[in-house]
Amino acid sequence: MMKQALWVRTACTDPYENLAREDVLMQSVRPGECILYLWQNRHTVVIGRNQECWKECNVEALEADGGRLARRLSGGGAVYHDLGNLNFTFILCKRDFDVTRQLSVVVEACRLLGIRAEISGRNDLTVDGKKVSGNAFYISAGRCCHHGTLLLQSDLEQMERFLNVPQDKLQRKGVLSVHARVGNLGESCPGLTADQMCEMLVQAFGTVYGLPAEPFPEKRLDAQAVADRRVFYASDLWRLSQKRPANLVLSHRFGWGDFQLYAAVRSGVLSGVRAYSDALDSDFINRLPRALEGIRFSVDAIAEAMGTVKGCPQISADISAYLKEAAASRRKPM
Repeated sequence: MMKQALWVRTACTDPYENLAREDVLMQSVRPGECILYLWQNRHTVVIGRNQECWKECNVEALEADGGRLARRLSGGGAVYHDLGNLNFTFILCKRDFDVTRQLSVVVEACRLLGIRAEISGRNDLTVDGKKVSGNAFYISAGRCCHHGTLLLQSDLEQMERFLNVPQDKLQRKGVLSVHARVGNLGESCPGLTADQMCEMLVQAFGTVYGLPAEPFPEKRLDAQAVADRRVFYASDLWRLSQKRPANLVLSHRFGWGDFQLYAAVRSGVLSGVRAYSDALDSDFINRLPRALEGIRFSVDAIAEAMGTVKGCPQISADISAYLKEAAASRRKPM
């Protein structure tokens, strides 16, 4: 049962500090509490936990332009953040987690502004068919994090410049560019500001949860813990992919997302295994390299090893089926 609805907004626009603060807030949430965290990043690309940064983002151009690359703990795809975008995070204990209820807060906030937003698919909000919000999720030690973007007046040309979105992904959405697929809430509510959106979100937060929305007690936020976690999020070891020689490369788009697998094959055995994906089930992708490291290079051995990975049987089954189909097609006579 929900007992408290707490909100916190930060003026910080540093992506590493903001992700660190989210992390520490998640560690501090108590049963019966829902924390709504509101934050913005300046000129940043944030990639999912298991994505290959060089594939998803034009890293060199971004950094040359004064931008930053960050990696979050959740799965999902790459997103562009600027001060025309507002980020929201819902933090709760697992027993209180309800994605529909959480997204209803955002939908209600939009309604208060005269905007009709709709929940679309597993993790998007749309207005007039255009995506205005993407969401991702992760669980740690019985606590849940649901965070998302909310496009207000974002620079869509900059978004298209720095994100490497595969053309086949856009074509499946029936559009030719990122610009055509996404939209700003400001198109429906001219002059919309982050301050206005935050005010509506806090109001909607209290309405949806049926509780007074109260500020999060500042004394509960451990500033030293935030500083320590910022070091982790800003590190190259966390942010950047480590390139290693690979003579096995698997790349395919499944219903649940893009998937890439890289490995070296030495004496018939897999080594240096890396897996990347924008799948929302980040835990499965994260565990996969360890399960495949050192196994015999064969379709059956790979499929068997994937079957031992806890997480999402559907992902395992889809990859195994694809491998077997690809192997069978290579054996067919010309």
